[in-house]
Amino acid sequence: MVATKSLLNTPLDITPDTTIMVNGEAVAAHAGEHLIEALNRHATALNVKGTPQVCYVPQMGPIQSCDTCMVKVDGKLVRACGTPVTSQMKVETEGYEVDVAQREAFDRILQNHMLYCTVCDNNNQNCTVHNATADLDVKHQARPYMEKPYEKDMSNPFYRYDPNQCILCGRCVEACQSVQVNETLTINWESEHPRVLWDGGEKIEGSSCVSCGHCVTVCPCNALMEKTMIGHAGYLTNIPPKVLDDMIEVVKGIEPPIGYGPILALSEMESEMRHQRVKRTKTVCTYCGVGCSFEVWTRDRHILKIEPTHGPANGISTCVKGKFAWDFINSPDRLTQPLMRQGDTFVPITWDAALDLIAEKWGKIKEEHGPDALAFIASSKCTNEESYLMQKLARQVVGTNNIDNCSRYCQTPASMGLQRTVGYGADSGSISDIEMASLVIIVGANSAESHPVLATRIKRSQKHRGQRLIVADIRKHEMAERADMFIQPNPSTDEVWLSGVAKYILDHNLAKMAFVHKWVNKFEEYAKSLEPFTLEYVEQVTGLSQDTMITLANEIAAAPTVCILWAMGVTQHCGGADTSTCISNLLLLTGNYMRPGTGAYPLRGHNNVQGASDFGSMPNIFSGYQKVDDAEIRGKFEADWGCTLPVNKGLDNREMIEAIHAGKLKAMYIKGEDTITSDSNANDVGEALRKLDFLIVQDINFSVTCEYADLILPASPSLEKDGTFVNTERRIQRLYKALEPLGESKPDWVILQMIANRLGAGWDYKHPSDVMVEVARLTPSMAGVTYERLEGFKSLQWPVAKDGTDTPLCYTEKFALPDGKATFWPLVYVPPSEEVSAKYDLHLNNGRLLEHFEQGSMTYRSPGIKEITPENFVEVSPELAAERGIATGRYVQLTSPYGRVRVQVLVSDRVKGKQLYMPLNSVAEPVNKLTGSHTDRATHTPAFKETSVEMTVLPEMGENPLPRKNFRYGTRHPQMGLEIERKWALPGYHLPGTKESDKLVQIKSITV
Repeated sequence: MVATKSLLNTPLDITPDTTIMVNGEAVAAHAGEHLIEALNRHATALNVKGTPQVCYVPQMGPIQSCDTCMVKVDGKLVRACGTPVTSQMKVETEGYEVDVAQREAFDRILQNHMLYCTVCDNNNQNCTVHNATADLDVKHQARPYMEKPYEKDMSNPFYRYDPNQCILCGRCVEACQSVQVNETLTINWESEHPRVLWDGGEKIEGSSCVSCGHCVTVCPCNALMEKTMIGHAGYLTNIPPKVLDDMIEVVKGIEPPIGYGPILALSEMESEMRHQRVKRTKTVCTYCGVGCSFEVWTRDRHILKIEPTHGPANGISTCVKGKFAWDFINSPDRLTQPLMRQGDTFVPITWDAALDLIAEKWGKIKEEHGPDALAFIASSKCTNEESYLMQKLARQVVGTNNIDNCSRYCQTPASMGLQRTVGYGADSGSISDIEMASLVIIVGANSAESHPVLATRIKRSQKHRGQRLIVADIRKHEMAERADMFIQPNPSTDEVWLSGVAKYILDHNLAKMAFVHKWVNKFEEYAKSLEPFTLEYVEQVTGLSQDTMITLANEIAAAPTVCILWAMGVTQHCGGADTSTCISNLLLLTGNYMRPGTGAYPLRGHNNVQGASDFGSMPNIFSGYQKVDDAEIRGKFEADWGCTLPVNKGLDNREMIEAIHAGKLKAMYIKGEDTITSDSNANDVGEALRKLDFLIVQDINFSVTCEYADLILPASPSLEKDGTFVNTERRIQRLYKALEPLGESKPDWVILQMIANRLGAGWDYKHPSDVMVEVARLTPSMAGVTYERLEGFKSLQWPVAKDGTDTPLCYTEKFALPDGKATFWPLVYVPPSEEVSAKYDLHLNNGRLLEHFEQGSMTYRSPGIKEITPENFVEVSPELAAERGIATGRYVQLTSPYGRVRVQVLVSDRVKGKQLYMPLNSVAEPVNKLTGSHTDRATHTPAFKETSVEMTVLPEMGENPLPRKNFRYGTRHPQMGLEIERKWALPGYHLPGTKESDKLVQIKSITV
């Protein structure tokens, strides 16, 4: 067995450096690579069928369970997947002994699997068992099929397991244990009837399974399958169970006399016919910022499944949302036509009438109050091209810089912290750098739930590659539980302990001073700014012991490569930009930039929150972070757009609300953003929106913000349009239209062009690719971005040079500041704006859940997700629950100076003392009714995490808001992969082809 698992986002080095002999022919290979890889490349080059393989998946590496890849190496039978290449090794992939071994191995597989391919929903030309049967030209199986004493498990909302079709290859176990690293699945090899187990039991429901879909994706047959496939995929599959059973019996009956050849030929015709009605379209996930890409399989408007294969960010990985939560696309309450307010209701109108209304209202407001009386909010869910056109509409057509997007609510402080110190306000490297780092530090980020696929890379490297993990958070989430070192500082004090660590490293000569002197300015000023952060002061403010700080500092200083990841637990504070700056300062002090496996990684929350800013939807920049107040840059855009552009920075999201209250802002156009449930102090935001003379909301569903609108425009989600997204690692990827827009809804870029042209703009974009051509022309950091270079699963990470050279790792030659050097940014710690008091005596934390996204606008439209997590709740520590006399299910009222909510309690040891945690997934009682108007001092990002509340216990008692079927009640069963050695140790096992009996059971095949 290979001792160390490979990296998932870094391709293995296969540069030929040696030669092996394959069937007497010299073949170039790479020493140490898996022999199966060299054989596969050789077969591809010759365009011939290669060595059979059932359990091998390149992204997972060898698990050595199926034994079908048997070959002879230097005269000895071995598994090709588990054998490393050595120079001049002699390999035989043909011949009697190899043929016997491969057929013996596959016959054992067929003993566990019934071939009824023609009536199987998984007959999609990618079933490994079916294809291996054909490739080996199997006519009959020597061992009869043996039914197992288990029923199908239909208990999961999204997929089912059929033990009687399971070949026990263990792909699913390996994926769960070593790729997803949720560690739910095992196989009870020693049982009389082995099968896949969930938490050691026979039922999926109630186990720790997070429905990530890894197991379903890698299953080589129909044992694990999406429920959305069942009865929908094939021509002969949507038939009553009794009829299906009869048809299977017919197949079983005719196999002995005629063999599998004619049966497979029929099934192959049926699978080929499926191409006429099953469409496979590459897209990019519309949930978090990891940027998973995959194919979506559709039949008409029915989504059959999501199939990840080789997306550059995710490979075979998905999470529950990306794999299964697409029901919102066909939700019965989709907006399908423009709606105009009529009193307290909305009435349908035509697109022409809607455009006329916009032209009339905007024209009047602009004439009476000027262009700055209008404001625009772009969407982090829409494409880059749509973000670009939104800011162009605001600037070129209307004449205002009042344009922003929801990064203001979460990640703008991180961008500023990096812009201050190193230049680019984005990840300095790639996910591949994170997984190869010696030490990963996560600060204020619940990665396993907010960025689950990225978290799998960390979990795999920690489990199998010796990566160290340090987590700093006030709540004990999954990554905290897994951490080698977990610290819980007092709320809003991350800047203090980070500065204290930096001071200790500097004082004890642990800093990388050669790097500092060569690459970083303002060292003396920075060193002086650290003087107040003594161990005594840090202990007093953060609650962390001095010994903890010393251990932490020494580990960071000693690590060869360090990556620091952070998210809203850092940014959503009044000092969010300063803490982000502090993180970058620490990385500079320890020399953790400019090398693979190092750098700063602010984890972006939405699928395109990075791109919305990259492409100019901010009040102070054009695309590529070009300043609007730079005359030369502005002149370039004016010349291209044929207009005069506004000179001064516009209003950001928070300033827009203030301007409405001040009577200065009269109209807003909100695209794909539910401002009421996203912005802080929702009651105040609602009052502001009511004061507007004219509010347009453009969305796919009727959001809470729609209730305040004067005009609602129906947009199209990602599956109904073309375009590009940028993920958290600056990776630009294409998405393709899989479905036609529903009803009269339209892609956002089409709507924006219709509005612009009704106002006289004369835009003529035929396709989003036309927009990208313009962006590349005007944006140095995107100069080489073209749709051709992004074809299929190809991607580019900005900055992209004109020749198409992109930048997976930034700052390899210099930093993105004027003199090419980074800059230390001295800081002074300012305590949080809102602390607990005698009245508001509890600290309220808030954030995401794995299965829901934000307030649940999309995920609550998925019945499966609603089934496992139907309600919102507030986590209360066991000690606080005991003090207040409350239990799980009790209703409480949380009150802050800004509002109140009624919510059920979930007693949980994930929180401690007087700290509460409330997820975001509620529209009726959103947490932002409680959050105030305090903002980050530098960026105006709301301080969502600085909220104090009082709790009133209510008399009502309800059911547990988190049903027992939820995965959080499960108990994981960690093991170091499939543990195939247990199978090999069974009394009845022997290596195929090594016993005389293997040769006796073979039936010589005759090609039909």
